Amino acid sequence: MQIPSFQPIQPVDPFGMSDLQVGSVDAPATGGSSPASSFGSMLTDQISNLNDLQTTAASQSQALATGQATDVSQVVGDVEKAALAMQLAVQVRNKAVDAYNELFRIQI
Repeated sequence: MQIPSFQPIQPVDPFGMSDLQVGSVDAPATGGSSPASSFGSMLTDQISNLNDLQTTAASQSQALATGQATDVSQVVGDVEKAALAMQLAVQVRNKAVDAYNELFRIQI
């Protein structure tokens, strides 16, 4: 009886970030891009998504104010989604600034 070989377990990727490569700081990842550029592209994409959410919320709010919007719950949901995304971006920025400031407090 032949036992089939084990296949590696594929990780769950709930955030759609399967293109990120893990590697050392010195060596480029196998995909030809360094982890820093992958992080930079992911950050740029998320800022672009945040901008899209903000513009959608603004246009739907304007449509609601002028009487063109028919579904108030959709407008409220989009505005709340944009507000939560902005709060998350501000908190991430605050943590990054705190980490940057902490590096300068380290005594060598």
